[in-house]
Amino acid sequence: MSIARTNARKAAVQALYQWQMTGQDLNEIEQQFLDEDWLKDAQKSYFNELFHGVPGNLAAIDQILSDFVDRPVDIIDPVERAILRIGAYELLYRLNMPYRVVINESINLAKCFGADGSHKYVNGILDKIAQQKRTVEINAKRTSQ
Repeated sequence: MSIARTNARKAAVQALYQWQMTGQDLNEIEQQFLDEDWLKDAQKSYFNELFHGVPGNLAAIDQILSDFVDRPVDIIDPVERAILRIGAYELLYRLNMPYRVVINESINLAKCFGADGSHKYVNGILDKIAQQKRTVEINAKRTSQ
């Protein structure tokens, strides 16, 4: 697990939050993050993938989230929604990223940016998505233990 990739996730949460709240153009937000040096210690290519990948696959991401959340996706706390969208994106589209890493990183993002206890909510939702979408990986892990 690289610090640069963790920092890319942190910046992506903040940028997605801004996008969700303002509807501002993605490229403008990205440029702002570059200009203000928020990505200095981050893996810029991974930030870019997450920040453009989530909105680019929003329908599929929000559909899978809606299968497991207890309320409409658009009324989930905006910070938790950004974190859940990043975690769901990674579970769906970054199959080379171990599901446990995705969930752990998302829990840490929720602890860093979310309300008290939001990490438990994020963990529960992403674990359910992993159980459905990463069954081959989960079963392989079980049989190797």
